[in-house]
Amino acid sequence: MESRSFPIPDGLDGSRVDAGLAKLLGFSRSFAAEIAEAGGVTVDGRQADKSDRLTAGSWLEVSWQPRQEARIVPIAVPELTVVHDDDDIVVIDKPVGVAAHPSVGWEGPTVLGALAAAGFRISTSGAAERPGIVHRLDAGTSGLMVVAKSEHAYTVLKRAFHDRTVEKIYHAVVQGHPDPLTGTIDAPIGRHPRSDWKFAVVAGGKPSVTHYETIEAFPSASLLEIHLETGRTHQIRVHMAAQRHPCAGDAMYGADPALSARLGLTRQWLHAVQLAFEHPATGEWVTFTTTYPEDLQHALDVLRAS
Repeated sequence: MESRSFPIPDGLDGSRVDAGLAKLLGFSRSFAAEIAEAGGVTVDGRQADKSDRLTAGSWLEVSWQPRQEARIVPIAVPELTVVHDDDDIVVIDKPVGVAAHPSVGWEGPTVLGALAAAGFRISTSGAAERPGIVHRLDAGTSGLMVVAKSEHAYTVLKRAFHDRTVEKIYHAVVQGHPDPLTGTIDAPIGRHPRSDWKFAVVAGGKPSVTHYETIEAFPSASLLEIHLETGRTHQIRVHMAAQRHPCAGDAMYGADPALSARLGLTRQWLHAVQLAFEHPATGEWVTFTTTYPEDLQHALDVLRAS
């Protein structure tokens, strides 16, 4: 068990307990919330809830059990396809149900574990639990990812994603018909005010821009091509849900369960279909594409037959 105690600084006056702990101690906000829920936070001797507000000058005491380090465990994932491989990068088509890297609480397969099991050597740059990872896809989202194999590639690709010079194209089936059929959603995204695991369009969130175009319309849904200008967690899912057009199958963000069942979906209809960037070694512009996995193609077939 570890503990810290100190006065609350003026800059955190009015902040939520979980947000304040994250800033003061460098925790993730979800871990800070776990500490509060376990009774590990007191303010002036009184136990504080994660959503309580901090008052400058009050005495804060925090006690917690350190988390166990997430480890990369080699686990073969036969469905994971290598689209391209060279000395600097490996581009993969990630199946649903596979996380990008290990994290506390995730016990399923990971991209890094699958690559390790297949004998790939990955860059050692980055945090210990996610070496070589320069961007991520949700476990419930399938499609293209690039992983750095050399230290040079890691540096160049991290900068490219930061500078938004990477072209990321997704296809999504959303409920209903966006109006206009082609447009841009420019709305800040932050943590959901009432859920530690969701995100939402909120004032003060991080700038987030999504461009979309309707490819095909059906009676109850639309197939969209989506270009991401920014890369926030759950960005497409949050932005489309905020427009009242959640991704089909996306129960977390309000998808109609009846439509999901009719389409045979157990996850959001969202697939990273194209990834393009300057190759970190040659500077050549390279483009990679992939097709829809079986579950998403089946859902699309049902829509087209309706």
